[in-house]
Amino acid sequence: MRNYFGALYRFTTALPHYEDVTRADAGQLRFMLAGRGHYRFHDGHCMATPDVCLLGPTMGSTSFTLDTPADVWGISLLPLGWVAIDGGDVSRMADRLCDMTLEQGAAYAALLDQLRASAADTAASATGIWAFLEARLRPVPPAMVSFVAAVDAWLANEGSPRVSDLVAATGLSDRQVARLTNRLYGGPPKLLARKYRALRCAVKIAIDHTPWQDLCDAATFYDQSHFIREIKHFVGLTPHQLMTDPTEVARLTLQRRDMGIAMAEINRIS
Repeated sequence: MRNYFGALYRFTTALPHYEDVTRADAGQLRFMLAGRGHYRFHDGHCMATPDVCLLGPTMGSTSFTLDTPADVWGISLLPLGWVAIDGGDVSRMADRLCDMTLEQGAAYAALLDQLRASAADTAASATGIWAFLEARLRPVPPAMVSFVAAVDAWLANEGSPRVSDLVAATGLSDRQVARLTNRLYGGPPKLLARKYRALRCAVKIAIDHTPWQDLCDAATFYDQSHFIREIKHFVGLTPHQLMTDPTEVARLTLQRRDMGIAMAEINRIS
C-alpha cells in the first residue's frame, strides 16, 4: 500500500478555537469524527470542510480554522492512490476539496459512523481505515505506475531538477509530460519542482537546523529574497519562523521525513 498512500494520522484538539497553517502537500482524505471548520487556500478561496473531506493536492500553504474541539482521522493520497480510489483528473481538485459522501456514495459515510463508534480504540480504527481503502483500490495501468516512479525519482533529486531530464527519463514529449503531471500531481513539472525544492529546504531548516542562508546558496535560488518568498508560499512560514518558532502542525508535518522506511520516498522527502 505504500505506493498508494502516505502517513495515516489522527489530529485532535480540545481547544474551542484553533488556527494553523499546513504546507503544500499531496491529496488528503480526512474523516471528521468531531468538529467543524474551514480551509483557506493560497489563492484566497475559502471552503468549509465536510465530514468526509477529499482535499486535493495543494500548490501553496493552506490555512485552516477549527471552530470547535475536533477529532480527525486523515491519510495522505499519493498520485497512484488518488487514481486507485477516485480515478479522476487530480488537477480539477488542486487547492480545492469535495464531500466524499456525495462524490462516492454511502460507503464513506458508513466508515465515518464506524470510526465515531470506535473512537476510543485507535488501533481498531486504523485497521478499519486500511481495510476500507484496500478494498476500494482499482487497478492502475502499468504505464502509469512507471511514469509516477520516474516523476517521483525526478522530484527527489536535490537542487532544482530540469524538465528536460524528466522528458528524457520518460521518453515522452514535453506536452505529454505536462498533461500527465497535471492529471496525476495537480500541476505542471516546473511548479512541482519548485514545490518539492521548497519543501526539502523547509525540512532541513526546521528539522536539521541547517542555516537557511546556506540552503539559499546551494539550492539554485536567485537570491535570499527569492528563497524567502518560495518558502513562505509553499510552507506558510518564513525561514526564520521555521528555524525559531514553527507552528505545531508545520513541525509535525515536516517531521514526516523521519517516519518509518515503509513510506514512499516522495512522501518522506517532504
